[in-house]
Amino acid sequence: MASPDTPTVTELLLARAADEHPGLRFEDATWSWSAHIRRSAAYAAAFTALRRPGVPFHIGILADNVPEFSFSLGGAALGGAVLVGLNPTRRGPGLARDVRLADCQLILTEPRHADLLAGLDLGVGPDRVIDLHSPVWQEIVAAHADAPLAPVPAVPDDLLMLIFTSGTSGDPKAVRCTHGKIAFPGRMLADRFGLSTSDTVYLSMPMFHSNAIMAGWSVGLAAGATLALRRRFSASGFLTDVRAFGATYANYVGRPLSYVLATPEAADDNDNPLRIVYGNEGAEADLTRFAERFDCRVVDGFGSTEGGIAIARSPDTPSGALGKLADGTVILDQDTGKPCPPAEFDLDGRLTNADQAIGELVNTAGAGWFAGYYGDPDADASRLRDGRYHSGDLAYLDQQGYCHFVGRTGDWLRVDGENLGTAPIERIIARHPDIAEVAVYGVPDPTVGDQVMAAIVPRPGTVLDPAAFATFLAAQPDLGPKQLPRYVRVTTTLPRTATYKVVKRTLAAQGIDCGDPVWHRPGPDPMFRSPQGEPGRSYRGG
Repeated sequence: MASPDTPTVTELLLARAADEHPGLRFEDATWSWSAHIRRSAAYAAAFTALRRPGVPFHIGILADNVPEFSFSLGGAALGGAVLVGLNPTRRGPGLARDVRLADCQLILTEPRHADLLAGLDLGVGPDRVIDLHSPVWQEIVAAHADAPLAPVPAVPDDLLMLIFTSGTSGDPKAVRCTHGKIAFPGRMLADRFGLSTSDTVYLSMPMFHSNAIMAGWSVGLAAGATLALRRRFSASGFLTDVRAFGATYANYVGRPLSYVLATPEAADDNDNPLRIVYGNEGAEADLTRFAERFDCRVVDGFGSTEGGIAIARSPDTPSGALGKLADGTVILDQDTGKPCPPAEFDLDGRLTNADQAIGELVNTAGAGWFAGYYGDPDADASRLRDGRYHSGDLAYLDQQGYCHFVGRTGDWLRVDGENLGTAPIERIIARHPDIAEVAVYGVPDPTVGDQVMAAIVPRPGTVLDPAAFATFLAAQPDLGPKQLPRYVRVTTTLPRTATYKVVKRTLAAQGIDCGDPVWHRPGPDPMFRSPQGEPGRSYRGG
């Protein structure tokens, strides 16, 4: 998808080489952009000195959002290497599998994560696992401190990173992220939001994930803004950090807005420098609440690590919609391959032609920014078919042409012979003022197909009563009878990936024998009891 004017990360770095403006802040330390680029050049030279010929020049990094992660990414760009973001929430054979799949010939880590690699079959010897904070690494970098700024030539289609998917539906896949795929959104978002050297980009989402790199790190680099790193996201520390760093821009993915909103309110919450918060997968109600509470603009987009499809909200996008589709992106019937007709609704707002209107989001113009998965040709073939990018995301168009997300293909439930998406049910349940989080998934029907189950997390200090919850559901005119949950699990937390995505396969596998209170709806009416037939008990959030 690269065009003649698509930048490379190398070009963005070189543009900052003489910039003495603060480029990176972490805790109490600050580096100018010029110092950052010099440090990145030293990392590039160190990588080259340690390079083993004849194998991919891939360098794994297992670290939190520390300055060394930023230097390593800059060093990979300048040195012609590929940085592999490793997920510190992965364990044992799963983590070892990721390292081997990505062909890492060198692994950089930090003391808090080093033990995760001990004793694993990584495909490299222990001498190729280096602690970023150790004297060994410091001496290596110091030996190249005066390395000239002589970057390896790069073009937008050159590979720069391997970023693993969240793995919500199986083993994570290593997505190929090119220079252009990283640099283009950085420049585009910096221009879109008018960011410059006077801004500070607050980066607390994990840097081994695409959101942090493409909606945070590259944005700050392209704008020449200051990058303010937080080792790990903290809801309670968010506003304190924003004020301390003078952050004007922040990015998110998934639930962080909800977590910040759950912190105690203060009269001066809107007294902060934040102007723009950009991300994806935020809960609809949270977007407005966050903007109002912290006096900023919240922009929620739609995309994935793969980058094959992106949808941007416009100011006139209705509540609950993603926005309008870009040219070439369509919704296709999964069986016929033909475009789906617009959705139709009854007077209560219920979707009446779901089987016809809901289909898969497909980029018919090509792969977009999707450059393939590393080492997984079968997954490539599943995504790219007949020159089209198949997202695996289900959606429908309303009569005005706005796209509405329904769920992943794996979220497609078959209830009493009718196909249902989980996302619309989740949006309805999330209207309940005392519910902080919700996930809808399928459990086996004793006869055939699925039954709808919802896991809900009450807001702290609230009391959820099954009878009152049933009354709430009955009052939602757009909740169809087959969308009514058969089971409701009341829990304190949902299983999530490190990037805050719910792992529904874990919930589905646990089913109704999950150890949490479960309410059961035995009949057609929204009336819940325990699975043993006893009245469902109230549950206090905390």
